[in-house]
Amino acid sequence: MKKQLNLLDTSVPSWKLIVLLAWPTIVEQILQTAVNYVDTAMVGSIGTDATAAIGVCTSTIWLIMGVMNAAAIGYSVMVARRIGEGRTEDARAILRQSVLAIGVIGAALTVAVELVIAPNLPRWMGAEPDVLPQAVAYFRVIGAGYLFNTSLVMCSNMLRCMGDTRTPLKFNLMTNAINVAGNFLLIYPTRPLTVFGVTFTMPGAGWGVAGAAAATMLATAVSGVCLLLVLFRRKWPLQIHLKEDYRPQGEIIRQAFRLGMPSFLERATISIGQICTTAMISGLGTVSLAAHQLANAGESLCYMPIFGFSVAATTLVAQNLGAGDKERAFHQGKLCIYMGVCVMVCTSCLLFLLAEPIIDLFSDDLNVITLGGQVLRIEAFAELFFAGASVVGGILRGAGDTRWPFYISLAGMWLIRVPLAFVLIRFFHWGLTAIWVGMAADLALRGVISMWRFYKRKWLQVWEQREAAAPSPSA
Repeated sequence: MKKQLNLLDTSVPSWKLIVLLAWPTIVEQILQTAVNYVDTAMVGSIGTDATAAIGVCTSTIWLIMGVMNAAAIGYSVMVARRIGEGRTEDARAILRQSVLAIGVIGAALTVAVELVIAPNLPRWMGAEPDVLPQAVAYFRVIGAGYLFNTSLVMCSNMLRCMGDTRTPLKFNLMTNAINVAGNFLLIYPTRPLTVFGVTFTMPGAGWGVAGAAAATMLATAVSGVCLLLVLFRRKWPLQIHLKEDYRPQGEIIRQAFRLGMPSFLERATISIGQICTTAMISGLGTVSLAAHQLANAGESLCYMPIFGFSVAATTLVAQNLGAGDKERAFHQGKLCIYMGVCVMVCTSCLLFLLAEPIIDLFSDDLNVITLGGQVLRIEAFAELFFAGASVVGGILRGAGDTRWPFYISLAGMWLIRVPLAFVLIRFFHWGLTAIWVGMAADLALRGVISMWRFYKRKWLQVWEQREAAAPSPSA
């Protein structure tokens, strides 16, 4: 049986626990970002219309991913809490219920995308005629794999909240390898290829944007199945079995819903705002839409490592509060913030200095490169606030205080980002710059409010208040 990391061991320094939890997630996110870059560069080589087609779908895909992540947060935080309380059998029961959720949520999302969203969304978003068919094809293929994607997201979160961040990393490596190989075979047609002076015929399907989606879907399917099998086949105290009871348990489902719904609303708030801003960008032309898509990919290089500290914060806070140690939960949460901000200082400086070279990796269009570099430099100044907001969000979710990240995102998106971008475009004609100025102001507000909530310390009592307010089993 694989030895598990004991996150409640007070003899291990807090910084070491954070590093042990964070580094696999950081590497995983960096690798995922690198593959996203490869995807973007490969699609970008087809043309600006292909890049714009993916850009039209991106915000809605993030919204759908928000459903998966919300369910993952609801179940995984409960598992971490039960581990901290020493209630292993209850943790296993929650794992079994999460398997049911994977099937229900994954199937529902697939049906919704295939029948309603994919055929209509690009037209609703105002995609140009040359972009429209590619965007529809891309979304339909991605949606076909949402059952596996749900499994990938939920199982990864379960393992991380149990203190195992290495297994998701291993399968992410496999996902990336399959995705890149699939891109080479599915995006381009059969063509001659020269490697180290040797020329040979490289077979290819020539599916273009749909090929990129198919490669992603295939890679996600393999990893989603494999991660689910880990929950059933690994020999450890939390192993589950097919012969056990999988009947729906109302109290677990309701508690997961109460924990996860604010996280979905948070993601929905952000994604709907992003959809609105994408619609604004679509009216600015294909160059602006492509520059925005590539700048988003470039920015992810800066902020992806922060998710490692956010994941570490969620796990440590949930387990420590489950064990009744509020002071240790606060101390480790604060240390996660400090470490995350330090990393962000380095990455945001690189983002500012290398803005145009980053965009140049994905596009040969000088207008796209210049515009993308300009907006990335604007965003570099807001990344420190984003670091604070992201890590505090992980802390609050681990404490069961999932409503406040929603409130914070609601204020930033709808009081700052969208109105400011609209005003700057409509009345000052700032173009794409307006979108990114609004984004930077939004992140700054989120960072300030998040830090205020953290230091008020009221989140330390949220779970107790939630359980005290819940009806008793006999009620």
